[in-house]
Amino acid sequence: MANELEILAQVDRLFDELIAQQRGKVLELGRRLVPALSSEDVLNPDGYPELADSGPFNYEDGCLAGLVAGQMAVRARVLAPLRGDDR
Repeated sequence: MANELEILAQVDRLFDELIAQQRGKVLELGRRLVPALSSEDVLNPDGYPELADSGPFNYEDGCLAGLVAGQMAVRARVLAPLRGDDR
């Protein structure tokens, strides 16, 4: 079981890396459209018409949301039960 937990921990760290990379990509793309955009602003892009109307921004933001959802699903369905955290 320790080996399984280590493999799953590696998967979780991989998700962390992918999410960080995608957050950077979303912020970079957002700042091309709104130069003064902060990392907090990116969390609520609806307040910026330039972002809301940008297909490429919305695509990358959707990819980020998918990665976060995937990580949460793995944590909830796989990691938590293996660690004995069956809340």
